[in-house]
Amino acid sequence: MIITFHPMRGAAQYALTRAGDAIVIDGETYDFSALSDGQSLPRAAIDGPWFAGPVDRIAGVLHIPLILPHGPNAPRTTRFAPPMTIASDGPVTLPAYDETQNEEETE
Repeated sequence: MIITFHPMRGAAQYALTRAGDAIVIDGETYDFSALSDGQSLPRAAIDGPWFAGPVDRIAGVLHIPLILPHGPNAPRTTRFAPPMTIASDGPVTLPAYDETQNEEETE
């Protein structure tokens, strides 16, 4: 499974888990097991706010475009997140939502 991120300023990040040919976003399961090789499921056919385009199965691999919410101080690695290959089931570690601010004051 390959996730392509489309970073967008958002209020909070979601929790993402892979479960076979399904992904779970904040407890909502999206199952793409019925998608045959070479098929595409249009964005309009997916009932979920986090999808940024159609889901495709290419050479047996699911390609899923997801919106990636981030904070106002998100690191560059989040704002320009590369695609992520997810080979096994379980929780997915997403790019950082925001950078930790350094609260030291200069005198």
